[in-house]
Amino acid sequence: MAPTINHNDNAPTDVERPNKRARVDANDKDGSELEHTRGSDLHENEEDEIDEVPDIREEVKASDLHLDTINRAVLDFDFEKVCSVSTSNINIYGCLVCGKYFQGRGRKSYAYAHSIHDDHHVFINLETTKVYVLPEGYPVSDPSLEDISFVLAPSFDKTYTSTLSSASYPTRMSYDLASKAYLPGYVGLNNIKRNDHMNVIIHAVLHVTPLRDYLLLSNFHGKESELLKRFAGLAKKVWNPRLFKSQVSPHEFLQEVNRASSGKFRLEQQGDPVEFLGWLLNHLHKDMGGSKKKYSSIIFSIFQGELRVETQQVLVRPDAGENEKPRFDIARDIKSTVSPFLFLAVDLPPPPLFQDSVEKNIIPQVSIQSVLSKYDGRTTQESSGQLRRYKCQRLPPYIISHFKRFTKNIFVEEKNPTIVTFPLRGLDFGDYVDLKASQPPPIYDLVANVTHESVAGTTRDKENTVWKVHLRAGEGEYEKWYTIQDLIVEETRKEMIFLGESVLQVSSFSALL
Repeated sequence: MAPTINHNDNAPTDVERPNKRARVDANDKDGSELEHTRGSDLHENEEDEIDEVPDIREEVKASDLHLDTINRAVLDFDFEKVCSVSTSNINIYGCLVCGKYFQGRGRKSYAYAHSIHDDHHVFINLETTKVYVLPEGYPVSDPSLEDISFVLAPSFDKTYTSTLSSASYPTRMSYDLASKAYLPGYVGLNNIKRNDHMNVIIHAVLHVTPLRDYLLLSNFHGKESELLKRFAGLAKKVWNPRLFKSQVSPHEFLQEVNRASSGKFRLEQQGDPVEFLGWLLNHLHKDMGGSKKKYSSIIFSIFQGELRVETQQVLVRPDAGENEKPRFDIARDIKSTVSPFLFLAVDLPPPPLFQDSVEKNIIPQVSIQSVLSKYDGRTTQESSGQLRRYKCQRLPPYIISHFKRFTKNIFVEEKNPTIVTFPLRGLDFGDYVDLKASQPPPIYDLVANVTHESVAGTTRDKENTVWKVHLRAGEGEYEKWYTIQDLIVEETRKEMIFLGESVLQVSSFSALL
């Protein structure tokens, strides 16, 4: 039974009124106002208003408001906010009884019809998080609905973000509606079809502390790009300690990725995570107002470094031996350029071409120091008739290392199965960056490690590829490592991390020795 209507003009009300003057239908017996609709579609109600509203001061029982019919188990706000009937994304309401989305709440709206035909009466505005009871149309303000609003639109403060970086963070377990324990930030991402290569990148990026905090504390409601808004929304869901389900679907964000990339990165097609990461960082940098200048956005402040490249034309000396490699001639001019970088591309040594029956099952291994020697300023590489050598001029707070595991030839794309061994903490980059005489070498710790698995031995099989990511949580005695593959989240032993075929690593600046 609807509450008694009070016509006191001074009665407080939180019913939304349109900016434009509403039209009044003279044939409407109860004198209710109808909103000014967009175009000719009466279902596209941007704002719905009621001429006669209940007195909010009057206490109404929860049973009268139908709050006991809400089913939190079916609520899922991870998908695009579009009407299930009209597919419009304007003024969308979610039914808190069945979880479906409908447009508007006026008398000719889909939500209004759903409330009558299906006897579902509690709806939430997916933009404002305000709750209404239909078909009566009055708003509801009840403390029991706060958890639903928080799941729909989480908001955090600096106090919460500071706890995420605490040494004992792995002990802060949360529980979903099914009483399943999970650690916020280390939750599974749904593999909708073939998007696991993007899932691992989402996890790796969202565990970069400065960027994570920037997204969690953001409040985008202006002219920011839709990609930035949805990525921030996804970050808040991944780190939400009050989830109804201990998993998150990146569907809404990946749909925008598909649109923003003009179909280059799609849900149903396996792709390259390194290529996706490069596109994502550059696109976010641009959407944040960044330019070519360093530190022009938080992306460049975190990931951009500077690399010195020295080049010289190759001259074949007549007295050179058959196996002698060309080297820099100090007597000739050496061209030196400094360019910015977001990734450090690391070349792997080629696997042996011929193996006997004993060695065919042996997978070659190299240390990360040996492959990083490319950037020591002494090791030379020959390409297109030029000699090159590299050394970093400036290292960023977070280094992204890309192990070039795949090479293309005329026929197939080959995979290098070489295993790279690396320390989880204390990687010394002093040999790979120009330092002053008194300056100690920079030390980096591993944050995320993306690995590739495939049934194919030496060729790349995209259809049967599995992407996983290893993530660090906590410090010191509380430190743990988690392996995440789509919805599977498992704690893993430290010794097992370097056994995978690493393709990409994110390391954070730790200290100076």
